[in-house]
Amino acid sequence: MTVSLTLLVCAVVLTAVGAVLIHTRSLTRVLIGVIVCGNGVNLLVLATTGRAGAPPLLYPGVAHARVTDPLPQAIALTAVVITLATTAFLLAMVYRSSQLTGSDFVPDDVEDRRVVLRAEIREERAELRELHRDEGPRAWRDERREQRHRLRADRAFQARARDATGDLWDDILGADPPRPPSPARQENDPR
Repeated sequence: MTVSLTLLVCAVVLTAVGAVLIHTRSLTRVLIGVIVCGNGVNLLVLATTGRAGAPPLLYPGVAHARVTDPLPQAIALTAVVITLATTAFLLAMVYRSSQLTGSDFVPDDVEDRRVVLRAEIREERAELRELHRDEGPRAWRDERREQRHRLRADRAFQARARDATGDLWDDILGADPPRPPSPARQENDPR
């Protein structure tokens, strides 16, 4: 089996560029990364199948050694369908995100920030205990006070982030369109 080095290098480059784009915070770049990575994987699958042969139709007189393997083509076709579905889903996410927030940037999750901050403070406390083990807890009172202040500031940030004005369903699904104004009633109208 012979593999074209050019196709193999192109497939690896496309897959690597797609993987880098997928790890960004912009949903548009993630969308482009999924498309590029999907094309790279398809090219990789088709490039590693070897040279082209006769169609995979088995009828009398066809040498089985010269027939192309249909499995890689079926895998590539399945990958195309999966990439199309993922692209449609990401397009919907990008559109909805731009509708709700005005941008396609994905911010940090508040809960993730809290978990990271707690882990950092736990490590700092362990280091302070080791550093001031002989001196007692009074020696690192100021550092503990600073850590408590950081935790309180983070809790306040979380509370502000959770405060959702209006209906949460409106934030997620979009607000209902405003009702048309009712015509003004005339004074002589008997209704």
